[in-house]
Amino acid sequence: MVASIWVYGEVVDGALSTMTTEMLAKARELSSDVSVVIGGDASDAIATEAGAHGASGIQATGDLGAGLQGVHVGAAIAAAIEAGTGPAVVMAGTTYDGRDVAARLSVALDAPVITNVVNVEAQGDQLVGTEPVFGGTSMVKTAFTGDKAQILLVRPKSFVAEETGGGAAAVNALAVPDTGAAGAAQVVDRFVEESDGPKLDEAAIVVSGGRGLGDAEKFGMVEELASLLGGAAGASRAIVDAGWVPYSSQVGQTGKVVKPDVYIALGISGATQHLVGMKGSKTIIAVNKDEEAPIFGVADLGIVGDVHNVVPKLIEALKSR
Repeated sequence: MVASIWVYGEVVDGALSTMTTEMLAKARELSSDVSVVIGGDASDAIATEAGAHGASGIQATGDLGAGLQGVHVGAAIAAAIEAGTGPAVVMAGTTYDGRDVAARLSVALDAPVITNVVNVEAQGDQLVGTEPVFGGTSMVKTAFTGDKAQILLVRPKSFVAEETGGGAAAVNALAVPDTGAAGAAQVVDRFVEESDGPKLDEAAIVVSGGRGLGDAEKFGMVEELASLLGGAAGASRAIVDAGWVPYSSQVGQTGKVVKPDVYIALGISGATQHLVGMKGSKTIIAVNKDEEAPIFGVADLGIVGDVHNVVPKLIEALKSR
């Protein structure tokens, strides 16, 4: 067991992000002293949620205004560690803010970061991170050595978020030191993409389309099937690069990692880059006219056929129910 772990907590719509609660599930296996670091104020609801997921405390910086999370949270954690009141381990999600916090903390402490972690094990008071390499075809383990803070960037969907039934976490003030010119940077605007239905990385059912659809207009089939199933629409990198759909829809190594109950791949050949982002799904269904397509190697159910014939029939059958 390690002495203490601080998990960088991201707040979405007044609640801890799924990424945060996933990391808490692993953190509480590794240490009996787990806290969540919040860039901002911690509400009673967040304290209750953090406690329910195994955190005993919350370290909150207080209102940061429009300041960048990475600048202020990274500096605050570094100052606490240097003062001897910080943790032995810091875990952050592989998100924009999580990577920013970890990078700035690494520089401030001159400490290494293990990135893209999908599993973490304890060897005494040191941690070992497991990371996929070569497009997920192999796994490597990297161990921390020395006495510096151990910083890990965790990949989404690596752990299952489960509540432990604990009481509300105690909220503590985390001082933010002077951040100089970097602290003057402000977020002046945010753009949130509108979407109907569940979020891609949280949906129980995901329907994704690839280059086999033929052209951008045919992606409408993917969206319609996803809607009828109460799921989310995703896409391969090929059609994102082609400009058919936005990057936010991309599933894969450089896109979103999903682990739905059902993943339906339509016209997707199954390049390694894509498989990395969805092969953890409970049930995989693939439709492709090439019977040698790699996607069939991971599929639980494969349909060798043209998506333009198969998908309209599926849609028709669902509408007739």
